[in-house]
Formats: sequence, C-alpha cells, structure tokens
Amino acid sequence: MYVMTENEVANKIIGLSMEVHRKLGPGLLESAYKECLFYKIVKAGLHVIKEKAMPLVFEEIKLDCGYRIDLLVENKVVVELKSVEALNDVHLAQILTYLKLGNFHLGLLINFNVTLLKNGIRRVIN
Repeated sequence: MYVMTENEVANKIIGLSMEVHRKLGPGLLESAYKECLFYKIVKAGLHVIKEKAMPLVFEEIKLDCGYRIDLLVENKVVVELKSVEALNDVHLAQILTYLKLGNFHLGLLINFNVTLLKNGIRRVIN
C-alpha cells in the first residue's frame, strides 16, 4: 500500500482548499470553511480528524487546556484554518504550538478571507 509523504498530503490539501475557496469565496466564518474542507478531504479518500484535542504535558502531568487542531490529515499534516483580515504572529505561534505538542513536522496555516487563496496559505515546518 502506498503511503503519501507529508508534502504530498499538504499539496492535496492545498488543492482541495483552493476548490473550496473558488466555490465559496472570502467572507464566511471559519467554521463554514472547516466543514467544507473536511468534506472534500474525506471525499478525496484521506484520513482526517476534525477538532483533534491536544493535551499539554507539563513535567509528569497531562493537562487538557482546550487546545484543538482544526484538521489533522493522515496523522501527518496539521491544518489550522482562519478567516481573518490578515495572518499574524499569534496565528503562527498557535500552529507551531500544535506541531510541537503533537510532534508533527508540517502544518498549513490557511486564511480563507483573501481574494486569492494562494496569498492566504503558509506552510509551517517544525
């Protein structure tokens, strides 16, 4: 059985995100884009978990602090979705935290509130 690399998974997600954005356009709530992208990823045959809880481990205790990854695809790529005026350092810090907590290497920070989606996508490497 063929196993996709992180980059192949990320490229597939980017393509599906562009399809969603092309059909919906900017200006909707983040939750609408999340549901539509989740649907497209499932339809494409990829394994995806929505709202994956990420506990924080501090010394010997595990804390459930309410951290949730928007989408985790193929247990490899963290996808954090936004619908904001502009991505900023807090958004980057958030996805870096998820990558670190889950020991993942590749994340996609996607802001759907842009005219051209390619301008709203950021690949983040841990």
